[in-house]
This record gives sequence, C-alpha cells and structure tokens, in this order.
Amino acid sequence: MTYENLDAKLINALLGDGRASLRSLAEELDVSVTTVSNHLRDLEDEGVIEGYTPRVNYDALGYDVTAVIQLKVEGSALPDITERLQSEKQMISVYEVTGDYDIIAIGKFRDTDGMNTQIKKLLTDADIRESNTSVVLNAVTENEQFELDIEE
Repeated sequence: MTYENLDAKLINALLGDGRASLRSLAEELDVSVTTVSNHLRDLEDEGVIEGYTPRVNYDALGYDVTAVIQLKVEGSALPDITERLQSEKQMISVYEVTGDYDIIAIGKFRDTDGMNTQIKKLLTDADIRESNTSVVLNAVTENEQFELDIEE
C-alpha cells in the first residue's frame, strides 16, 4: 500500500465515522495503530484534516430558514464586509466570488423575521451597493463531503 493510498483510505474511513478509534481504523486499513496515528498526525499537521466536529441538523434545532445572500460591494471594502459576515454567528458560509456579485453568504435563521432583521442590519453598510436574497425552499443536499478516489 502506498503512502497516498493509506492517507486517502484513512480520510475515507474518517468520513464514514469521524469518531472511529485508532484501533478500529488500524483494523479496517490492515495496518498498525502506530501507522494510523502517525499518518493521522501528519494529515492534521499538513492542514488536510482541520478538526473533528459534529454534523448539526439546524432544521431540527428550529433554524429552518436558509437564505442565500448575494452582495455587490465597493472593491476596497470586500475584506471588511467578508470579515463582518464571517463574524455573524448565523452565517454558515461566506464566499468571495466572480460574476455579477462579489460575495455570496449562506445563513440559517429561525424565521423570516430574524432573517429580515439580519439582512436589513447588513444593508445599512454604505459599501454594499446591491443585494439579492433567495430563500431556500428545499435543501436537496447540504454540507456533504465526498470520499477521495483511491488509485489501486
């Protein structure tokens, strides 16, 4: 087994069960616990694996309104606006993009009133020239990660 294949298999195993023990990973991958531990530490040190977090179903917690917010901003204000959006707890994703808009942000809200309040607060910024907000009707897939291809 090559180093790259072991890393890819280790990542895929963790995508299947992020709480798997080193021992169970070693058994699944047919290597020693020390080998798994060393490769895992390397993947963490290299920034490939950034952490271990739960996958939260926000709908189950009452945050069932998802908004896709597109913003056109003054060029020099882009870093300030993205930083501000990132600091808002209900903004789960913030992207600088090409195309008609400069920023796309995804937010989760308990209701449309909360969404409306957040957006109105955001739009008081003079550096935001234009906005477009869409409310998600149905999340077909969300927060999905994909398994890595393994060269055999």
